[in-house]
Amino acid sequence: MQSIALVDFLAIIDDLIDKEKTMLGLIQRVSSASVSIDNHIAGQINQGIVLLLGIEKIDTNAQADQLLQKLLNYRIFNDNDGKMNLSLQDIGGDLLIVSQFTLAADTKKGLRPSFSAAAPPEQAKVLYEHFLGQATHYHNGAVASGQFGADMQVSLCNDGPVTFLLNS
Repeated sequence: MQSIALVDFLAIIDDLIDKEKTMLGLIQRVSSASVSIDNHIAGQINQGIVLLLGIEKIDTNAQADQLLQKLLNYRIFNDNDGKMNLSLQDIGGDLLIVSQFTLAADTKKGLRPSFSAAAPPEQAKVLYEHFLGQATHYHNGAVASGQFGADMQVSLCNDGPVTFLLNS
């Protein structure tokens, strides 16, 4: 019987976990936010959520739909008792969606991020546009966005601060 070093075994387990990976989005509860391209505002919102969306090669429409439903119903807004019991849908808040491929970075090794897990631009743009379309369809508040692949400046007033890394 062949023996496997502990390091090799852990690498195999890590690969298996990565294959079961879910789509990720970084959300921030904001009192206001905007995204600009070439000094022109491309999208802006009042109270709501800013989503930074990094799309990986293994992400699917189904995962995007799951992430969107979780985001819309995630209870991060305060109720009358000051507890996080209300969702974006509950308050009719706004949603700003910004593509950010750097979220797909692997930072486990070395001092430079690896973007090998990030979806190629053509694939990522299709999934990003699917996400935007679904958000516009299902969300009862305003939906704004940046421009896929553009150099963007995001300004926001984080309310809390409240920031979460969501998994689909």
